[in-house]
Amino acid sequence: MKQGYLSQYFKGVAAKTLSAVEADSASSNQHEFNGVTPLKKLFGIEKQKYSTRFIYLCDNDIDPPTDDGFLTWYDAREKHPTRTEHRMYFPTTAVSTCASAGDALYICLKPDDTILAIVAENGSTIANQIHWLFGLTEAHHPGFSIREELESEQDRIAFASRFILEQIGIEIEEKEETYLDDMLRRFGMKFPETAVFSEYARSTLSTISSWDNPDDVLMAWMEREEILFRTLEKHIVSEDLSKRTANGFDGDVDGMAKYFLSMQNRRKSRAGLAFENHVEHLLKGRNIRFDRAKITENKAKPDFIFPGITEYHDRTFDITRLTMLGVKTTCKDRWRQVLTEAKKIPHKHLLTLEVAISENQTNEMKSNNLQLVVPSAISSTYSKEQQKWLMNMNDFLQMVESRQTI
Repeated sequence: MKQGYLSQYFKGVAAKTLSAVEADSASSNQHEFNGVTPLKKLFGIEKQKYSTRFIYLCDNDIDPPTDDGFLTWYDAREKHPTRTEHRMYFPTTAVSTCASAGDALYICLKPDDTILAIVAENGSTIANQIHWLFGLTEAHHPGFSIREELESEQDRIAFASRFILEQIGIEIEEKEETYLDDMLRRFGMKFPETAVFSEYARSTLSTISSWDNPDDVLMAWMEREEILFRTLEKHIVSEDLSKRTANGFDGDVDGMAKYFLSMQNRRKSRAGLAFENHVEHLLKGRNIRFDRAKITENKAKPDFIFPGITEYHDRTFDITRLTMLGVKTTCKDRWRQVLTEAKKIPHKHLLTLEVAISENQTNEMKSNNLQLVVPSAISSTYSKEQQKWLMNMNDFLQMVESRQTI
């Protein structure tokens, strides 16, 4: 097992598309998955009952249905002298009642021999992302596809995969101890302002310049800030929890829930601001004119306006030379917010770090004149057809620079 790879969290994964019989409990009394022969690679041939966490994921549910139960692996012909017929039995749960034919099922075996069973809505972005996360190929058969030994380059945990893992309830255990003492000297036991921390993260990558490939630069800065923040957070939170537990916090269920929710919200908020900070630093370093978070109409504040807010409000300025860029680490439904900002600019741009967004969603973006911009390292997670349409950051900056040199 290598640190920083999927093998740290999973022994292997089995995936398949649910059939109508498997998804509809009303049409099946057996509650068994079909095409299970490949599962012998993960579960062997002996009968075993696995403690299982079930979760149903779709793109629009911020509080996905979950349930706890068991998956049972057994040989239905155990007493037959020559034949075997292995099956995987599943109970009726809050998750199984949500499942539909065509949804994707992922049976993820963890190192402690428990299972995370994920059902992801057919055609959803989250289904695409989980498929990408585990490096699975498209299955053209009714049974399971299996992946073991999750330690290839594809399985290295990076910013995008950390985000997906946290959506399925996996807490990432990465840290960069090399910088912990230095961060504690600089910041003490408090989280610094995001702009300050973003600047610090960039300073630890002194060989990287804004004039390098912008796609690689942004990814490197975000990766470094994320791991440094998690390192500092782990130290601060562990100390804080020790003090709180000593004062009786351990039995305060509501208090603990609020504490960890606050921690999750802080992570998301800081990641979004950090991304904006690094984009701003990149633009300044390349001498590109812009304004950040300035008011356009109806108190809207687009993330970035090029060449600036003065030109935007100047009725005599050529509209075709105006550009708007929204910046979001992840899109989900929040991409629609960008459509209401900077109304003078009919064709808008959105930079994101989200991988494998569904074709349904990108088609909707196209129909609303929204151009998606993703770093080149991420574009390969999209379909071939989507890649023809995507812009990378280098393309976007060249476009902006050309509009400013007219």
